[in-house]
Amino acid sequence: MLLPLFEAVEQIPVAAEHREGYSRTLYKHWNKGLNSTDSCNTRKEVILAEAIETPKVAAGCVLTGGSWLSKYDNVVVSDAARLDVDHFVPLAEVYDSEQTPWSAARREAYANDQDSPDTLIAVTAASNRSKADKDPAEWLPSDASYHCTYAAIWTGTKLRWDLAADEAERQTLRALAGDCPTTLVSYEPVP
Repeated sequence: MLLPLFEAVEQIPVAAEHREGYSRTLYKHWNKGLNSTDSCNTRKEVILAEAIETPKVAAGCVLTGGSWLSKYDNVVVSDAARLDVDHFVPLAEVYDSEQTPWSAARREAYANDQDSPDTLIAVTAASNRSKADKDPAEWLPSDASYHCTYAAIWTGTKLRWDLAADEAERQTLRALAGDCPTTLVSYEPVP
C-alpha cells in the first residue's frame, strides 16, 4: 500500500495502551536471520544490509571495517560495535499497541522482521538509548531533517503489524503529517 502520510495516520486505530504483563523476553529476537547458514543472526544481517561501506565478515560473523549512517542523529559510524539495531516501533510499544494478544510466533516474527526494510534499523547506541521505548509523542530523532521519514516509517510499521496508537501519539503523527504534506507511507500488511 502507498498512502499520503496524513491519510495513513488516519488508518491507525486509536486505543489506550496496556503495559501490564510486558517483558522484553516475550519477543524472541536476534534469531538465525534470513540466511540460517551464514552464522549471522538477524541483528548482524541488518547491520550488513545497512552498511554504506561493506565490512569484512570473518568466521562467526565477526565484522571489521565498514561504515554506517545512523539516521536518527545523522552520524557516520565506522565501528559496528557502536551500533544498536533498533526495533523502529519498540517492543514495549508493540506490546502496548497489540489490539489482541499476539502469539509467541507473531512476536518473534516482528522482533526479527527483515521482510520490510523499515521494522529494524541500525543506529548509534546513544540515539537508540535516548529513544528507548518512547513513541513519537515522547521522542523524535535529533536530526530534524529525518522527522518526515521517521513519521512515515513509524506509521507504516504500525499499519503493517495492525497496531493501535494512543491519542497523544496520533496527535503527534497528525502534526508531523501536516509538516510533511508530500511524504508517502509504504507498507505491506502482515497476515
